[in-house]
Amino acid sequence: MADYMGSGNSADKPEWMREPSLKDIPVDKLDFLQKMVFESKTLSQKELMPFLMALAQRSRSANITFTQEEMTVIIEAIKKYSTPEELMKMNQIMKLMQRRK
Repeated sequence: MADYMGSGNSADKPEWMREPSLKDIPVDKLDFLQKMVFESKTLSQKELMPFLMALAQRSRSANITFTQEEMTVIIEAIKKYSTPEELMKMNQIMKLMQRRK
């Protein structure tokens, strides 16, 4: 697979981050999302909202924003490689984020 993700070995990246549809999204944004996914895996429903609030602050501090188009492509790529449990967690997070708007 081509190393379109920037420096480093693309084989070190999670499978969803090697999805060709993500080639135009900056690697720092994808890395930020991967950290979010990893850090949120063990959180309960009750812990998700404070986590998302802290995450929003971190994204502002790091000056990371996503366009609607980027989010759509990223979500589809993540869903393609997710287990049913991961899909459930992702849907919970997305619902909480929508309520917050």
